[in-house]
Amino acid sequence: MKKILLLLAIVIIPVGIFAQNRVIYGRLTVFNTYPVKNLEVRAKKAKTSAITDSLGRFSIVCFDKDVIQIKTKPFKPVSKRVDAKTDSLVLNLYFIDSQVNRERAVGYGYISKKDLMYAVDHLQQENNDFCNYTNIYELIRGRFSGITVSNGNIYVRGSTNFQGHTEALILVNGVATSSIADIAPCDVVSIDILKDTAAAIYGSRGANGVVLIRTK
Repeated sequence: MKKILLLLAIVIIPVGIFAQNRVIYGRLTVFNTYPVKNLEVRAKKAKTSAITDSLGRFSIVCFDKDVIQIKTKPFKPVSKRVDAKTDSLVLNLYFIDSQVNRERAVGYGYISKKDLMYAVDHLQQENNDFCNYTNIYELIRGRFSGITVSNGNIYVRGSTNFQGHTEALILVNGVATSSIADIAPCDVVSIDILKDTAAAIYGSRGANGVVLIRTK
């Protein structure tokens, strides 16, 4: 019996060793333009990690069937499944824009301040994942917490009382509209939700919040 267990151990151990004997090469960008530097990339099953270089490149040891993960603020988390045929990855990260995240991105050296400021102002379309949503309402639900969508209406304040005119004012390219159902997510450039003081410039029409949608 001991000989059998010893034989099994000899057979099993090399399998675990050789399963890790695999390297995937990759590159990380943001805004489909700039390399992401100094960022940690992990292989979930192999429990290995790597740091991207000045060109956003990395190489990481992983199993044949593994998951490459990036869970670093200020970027949206990424989990990419790989298999035995995968030898390289090019991943474009989604930057979650806020003042704190801008400071993180620059402070940790992921991207230069100059490039980040330019990208935020001019490359919004390169930083969205809108096409992943099947319709405009799913896009709004998925991207904005505290927003309620019902029967084509949007409720910015999260009100559950749908009686009366409590829905938000919707402006598409600066024009008020009552329906946005025909807008394809891929055609959306940006969405902004305004409430309280920010919505006050629209007077009584903006009392229940304002949804600003800009399309291509």
